[in-house]
Amino acid sequence: MQTKRVVVLVAALAVVAGMVSPVRAQSGEKYTARLSAIPIAGPNDRANVTGKGSVSATLSGTKLTFSGSFEGLPASATMVQLHRGVAKGVRGPVMTDLTIAKAAAGMISGTADLTAPDVEALKAGRLYIQVHSEKGVPKEDGATLWGWLLK
Repeated sequence: MQTKRVVVLVAALAVVAGMVSPVRAQSGEKYTARLSAIPIAGPNDRANVTGKGSVSATLSGTKLTFSGSFEGLPASATMVQLHRGVAKGVRGPVMTDLTIAKAAAGMISGTADLTAPDVEALKAGRLYIQVHSEKGVPKEDGATLWGWLLK
């Protein structure tokens, strides 16, 4: 009986101390991105980079799961991608495509399996979401909205 009390007490102390957290293990780390106009648009392009949105992402192990919404695009969305910036705040290459409604407003969803360097980049604020539309800037890229995933 005494051994059982010690085991229960040690387990309770571990949870309180944060060493073991069943809730944290199930819920994962949360990140959010506020989607706003691409800042590279010039004054003549501002009408083509309108809209707003937000994306939430949960990291569980190395799987990053996304859900969000957008509205007010100048034309239908064509795609949404997860990018890894070369530095915090600096654009970088595409990592993967996510799912987006092909409309001026709608939902964003998807998952990405991250590598260890990708997880480090996420934690350092170097991953971002970029929404493309039919009227985005520059024309060959179609970028309209973007937002950095931050805690």
